Amino acid sequence: MKKFYTQLFISPLLFYLIFAVPVSFLIAFFIPLFYLISWYYLIAISVILCIEFINLFFYVDVEASRAMADKFSNSDANELKIEVQNKSNFNLKIKVIDEIPFQFQKRDFKKQISLKPSESNYITYQLIPKKRGVYEFGKLHCYAKTKIGLFERRFSFDGAKKVMVYPSFVQMKEMDFYASHHIKSLFGFKKVRKIGHTLEFEQIKDYVVGDDIRTINWKATAKKKHLMINQFQDEKSQDIYCLIDAGKNMKMPFNGLSLLDYSVNSCLALTNVALKRKDKVGMLQFSGSVSRFVKANSQKSQLRKIMENLYQITPDYAMTDFAKLYAYLSRKVTKRSLLILYTNFEHKISLERQLVYLKAIDKKHELILVFFENNEVERLRHKTPQSSNEIYDVSIAEDLALQKQEMIYLLRKNRIQVVFTAPENLQINVINKYLEMKAKTSV
Repeated sequence: MKKFYTQLFISPLLFYLIFAVPVSFLIAFFIPLFYLISWYYLIAISVILCIEFINLFFYVDVEASRAMADKFSNSDANELKIEVQNKSNFNLKIKVIDEIPFQFQKRDFKKQISLKPSESNYITYQLIPKKRGVYEFGKLHCYAKTKIGLFERRFSFDGAKKVMVYPSFVQMKEMDFYASHHIKSLFGFKKVRKIGHTLEFEQIKDYVVGDDIRTINWKATAKKKHLMINQFQDEKSQDIYCLIDAGKNMKMPFNGLSLLDYSVNSCLALTNVALKRKDKVGMLQFSGSVSRFVKANSQKSQLRKIMENLYQITPDYAMTDFAKLYAYLSRKVTKRSLLILYTNFEHKISLERQLVYLKAIDKKHELILVFFENNEVERLRHKTPQSSNEIYDVSIAEDLALQKQEMIYLLRKNRIQVVFTAPENLQINVINKYLEMKAKTSV
């Protein structure tokens, strides 16, 4: 047993009871009758304290453990469960304090429960991380006291554990329904079958007059005892790359989450949908130079590979260099692909400097440029000014919003497709744009 004084804590009630002792003796100085009462009171308090101390350190036992997933989903509510068990023969009131990782800046975590003898109970709570990386939990503390409640005994359990916060796989799963081929009907597209001689097999069907006899499946014919043919469809698979700008423009936070993390979450969700629709998916991280590249592939392990690379993306303060991005793509991505570029432009002049490289990329590939609406600017635009300073702020906000619209017009004028979106709507808007592009190739 550890030294008792490291586990013993005095409740406020005990201070009041002790303070009453000198007060009662002071009253006895003026009223002698209180002298005997004061001694009885002091003896009673001493006996109760001894009984309380013996019970807490010899007869009270508490067990507690924390259960949680090995990986947390960024920007989502992750559930944790603490089991507390009273292994003693007393009714206990237990205060549970968990040492939560410093990244949450949550210093007031405290839960109270009451347990009967040999009873256990669960405490469930949720944490919402805002950054990817490693989070470290500390110890789990339980402060137990009996009904008298003059002392508290601390039980500490070594719950130290490191948890990795990955890009939002919860939101990825929520977007799973977009992977269904039947989703096209929601966009008003009609599927037209094109029978070809590619390597993409579709089904075995009965032979009808006019079918190519070269596709007869002789094994199926022998089994069914009438002609059966292999039917193929035009191959729709294409290479898709998520290009993520990790420069200083992507460090801007909205609702506690940076634009970079919004983009990382969107890339993971899009990867999952595209892989289920039989496309090859890759990713690339760049800023001052290209620092991470995953070649497009459609293997089952590709989602895990991209998730691990997205987890390791860190922002930097470098200026984004689109010239180096264009040169890298020219060397590494030779096949015409669909490129979804996550970046951000706050001023028209910054876009104009990079436009020549964006046009060059779009000439070789199908480029979709994703950049962000500034929620704070939009909020400020619609604010009714109450002073001259606020009039100035609203005017600046109007100018910034107008520049965004001019940038969209400039990009579309140069036939570059654009997704201009609020950060919280990024995933749904990017996936819808991807589905729109896919639908054009299947109608």
